[in-house]
Amino acid sequence: MPLLPTAARLVALAVLLLVAAIAAPEAAARDSIRVGMIPDAGSTQVSVEEKAPLRDYLAKAMGQSVELIIPTNYNATVEALGNETLDFAYLGGLTYIKAHQLYGVVPIVQRDADREFHALFIVRSGLPIQSLQDLKGRTFAFGDINSTSGHLMPFEALRRAGIDADKDLKYRYTGSHPATAKAVETGAIDAGAIDESVYQAMQKDGKLDGAKVRVFFTTPPFVDYVWVGRMQVDAAVRAKFGEAFLALQPGRDDRILAILRGNKFVRATDDEYDTLRRVATDLKLF
Repeated sequence: MPLLPTAARLVALAVLLLVAAIAAPEAAARDSIRVGMIPDAGSTQVSVEEKAPLRDYLAKAMGQSVELIIPTNYNATVEALGNETLDFAYLGGLTYIKAHQLYGVVPIVQRDADREFHALFIVRSGLPIQSLQDLKGRTFAFGDINSTSGHLMPFEALRRAGIDADKDLKYRYTGSHPATAKAVETGAIDAGAIDESVYQAMQKDGKLDGAKVRVFFTTPPFVDYVWVGRMQVDAAVRAKFGEAFLALQPGRDDRILAILRGNKFVRATDDEYDTLRRVATDLKLF
């Protein structure tokens, strides 16, 4: 059989290289599942290593290696879903709304507690702050600007109480719930808003001195955190990922559940987040 002319061989080689270049990322995606988590409880390398049991559990459940990633901030987690750096991610309610609007991410599961979640307003012990009105003129901390329980819903609670944060408070953003808690504990600021599960976990783990900080206001319940998948990820793979969480049981999987700060997981739906969408729109966060 005669050889192809040189030009034809070059064209054929170029086609093969193009096909390989296109297929390579898909093959890499099949070899490893990339799972991200917003840095709601810290974003250091240590926190990734502490979550190794979760990574290993997911790898076993999915039958594939899993890479666990904690981006530097909430927005970076959303963008990583958009540019396909991540396949799945753990998002707060507000970041989910943004990711769904921008990239069509699919809600999969959430902790049962996430359907009636709360933000806590905490204050340094000894200060005469008993109500939201008492915050006027005080220094105050929100977490990340894109946090539901560290900014969005606390801001809404302040607004409903007649507090204009821009005029009545001297506030700043700490970037995370633990940073807010420690800023209050050390006296760097007078008060702050924090995720209830992070606050409880920090006290339980001895990372926050309960004698130096107290809760003085709890918001009404709202829907918050959710695990999502990119819409381009096969539906069967997304379903398998969700089943891994739904299968977790107290008593048997306490180590994993402690990392997730939950006891039980349920299926999540997009329409649960309509109220958050309204609040975010009202506060011009979109």
